[in-house]
Amino acid sequence: MNTHTQRAIVLSLLVLLMAATRTHVFSHFAPVPDASWAVFFIGGFYLRAWTRWAFPLLMALAVLIDWWVISSQGISFWSHYCVSPGYWFLIPAHLAMWLGGLWLARHYKGASVAALGRLAASLFAATALCHLLAQGSFYWLSSSVAEPTFAGWWKNYSDWFLPYLRSTAMFVAVAAIAQVASEQIVKHSHAGAQERKQR
Repeated sequence: MNTHTQRAIVLSLLVLLMAATRTHVFSHFAPVPDASWAVFFIGGFYLRAWTRWAFPLLMALAVLIDWWVISSQGISFWSHYCVSPGYWFLIPAHLAMWLGGLWLARHYKGASVAALGRLAASLFAATALCHLLAQGSFYWLSSSVAEPTFAGWWKNYSDWFLPYLRSTAMFVAVAAIAQVASEQIVKHSHAGAQERKQR
């Protein structure tokens, strides 16, 4: 399987994952959490050569899903509680996740304890920045918050950060396990091929 095909498979899986989970984005109590942040992080890791068009494609899909979910409720997109001038900060917020995955890919040389540490650090930093942009823009720019204060913003940020980090990390962990498993399969297949050559 060539690299182009592998990227196409990864992109297709990410599209399906976001389509399956982002429909719950306006319900904080959905049985399956929104995987969007993880999708952009994983996309940055695997699709860096396609960044120029894969990121805009996934971003457009996210907006399209939001529009469809809101419209299907009989509500105008622009009048929904979650849509404010801060909504467009989701572009740099999701880009922060993408860049986190991109940074990890540039420093990834194979599964190791050091690689796990870099994964944890990059995921934490990217999620913290993404949450700052997404939550902060809503808090400070939305008319839904009548009297914004720094203390109120910080409470809101800290209350929601760990749940978002936990759900994002859950999806990224599945991708990391799949990555390690695929590396082991390739390693053993190469070892087997070498053994057969030596016989």
